[in-house]
Amino acid sequence: MTNILVINAGSSSLKYQLIDVATEQVLAKGVCERIGLPGSCLTYKAEGREKLSEDPRPMPDHAAAISVVLTVLTDPERGVISDMGSIAAVGHRVVHGGELFTTSALIDEACIEDIKACIPLGPLHNPANLMGIEGCTRAMPGVPQVAVFDTTFGQSMEPSVYMYALPWQAYEKYGVRRYGFHGTSHRYVISECIKKLDKPAEQTRIVSCHLGNGSSVACAKGGVCVDTSMGLTPLEGLPMGTRCGSIDPAIVLILMERLGLSPAEMDAYLNKKSGMLGLSGVSSDYRDLWAAWLNEGNERAKLALDMFCLRVKKLIGSYAAEMNGLDAIVVTAGVGENDRRIRRMILGDLSYLGLDFDFDGNEAIPMGDEFEMSLPGSRVRAFVIPTNEELAIARDTYALIRA
Repeated sequence: MTNILVINAGSSSLKYQLIDVATEQVLAKGVCERIGLPGSCLTYKAEGREKLSEDPRPMPDHAAAISVVLTVLTDPERGVISDMGSIAAVGHRVVHGGELFTTSALIDEACIEDIKACIPLGPLHNPANLMGIEGCTRAMPGVPQVAVFDTTFGQSMEPSVYMYALPWQAYEKYGVRRYGFHGTSHRYVISECIKKLDKPAEQTRIVSCHLGNGSSVACAKGGVCVDTSMGLTPLEGLPMGTRCGSIDPAIVLILMERLGLSPAEMDAYLNKKSGMLGLSGVSSDYRDLWAAWLNEGNERAKLALDMFCLRVKKLIGSYAAEMNGLDAIVVTAGVGENDRRIRRMILGDLSYLGLDFDFDGNEAIPMGDEFEMSLPGSRVRAFVIPTNEELAIARDTYALIRA
């Protein structure tokens, strides 16, 4: 039995995919929305069939949402499996594992307590992830469950990379250090990239650019993370859709004083009102920014795009220096996979690194496809590889239940 149910639980939503890891085929996927709220509903898409948006149905909690998912997965007409016994295990995305988890882990009481201990580091996500775990425990008693953490990929970084220059107590007592996020995505695309390179896996040096509404860049030697741009929280690093990215920390103090903002209000200012949205005044969506610049001549939209691409380019250069060389660059996620202009702006003039960028190929390949963006003979190769975090979670889950 090789069917793995992958769960990504939010506070009022639950995304799911049922994957047969033997064939790596998605059998069905969808999302439960407005859990615990009026008007909750399920969206369901079985392989080879039209997407079905269900009528609103009561989902008072995550256990009820899981039960709804299981009902539709096993429905005689619309389902893809005969019964719940066809599900080998459940893999959960868990955002923050702190220093307690260096790999994915089978879920038991000790694991749950450790995930709870990481709530101060992931206060918005870990409680929701625990709701998904509890919901599956109640709806699917006895079925093995696995936690796959966003932060485990960055646990291989050296202290000189992950520490902040703060009093030691901040790290020792409160766990303040760089953890990095998007780890499952970076790990997946880097592993796929290694397969494309003509050298032993342990000798590879790769930069991975996860570019979307949330963006980060990571680098790996032999598939092992050396550095990554996000830090204690996903706020560090690149400017993003609504996040400011790395800034002078004194700015926070100055703005709190002058605008009279509380810590919670400052958090919203930095995470939800800044980035591409705050700088451009137009949108957090890169498609809207291009339209504002190209159709209306909006200079602030152009500035936001220019700034984003420059920051990505700077990280690529710094990571090449950190690894003493570079074999490949991978671009992934919504913006990276679909925005030809962003890719051209970032990668088009990295010839000093040894990248001969294929400008024509970049324009011709359909959006969202996997392809190589470097010309034959390029010393550094560049690829678009669509990310598949759900498949990575399913693979980890299956490996652990078989161990």
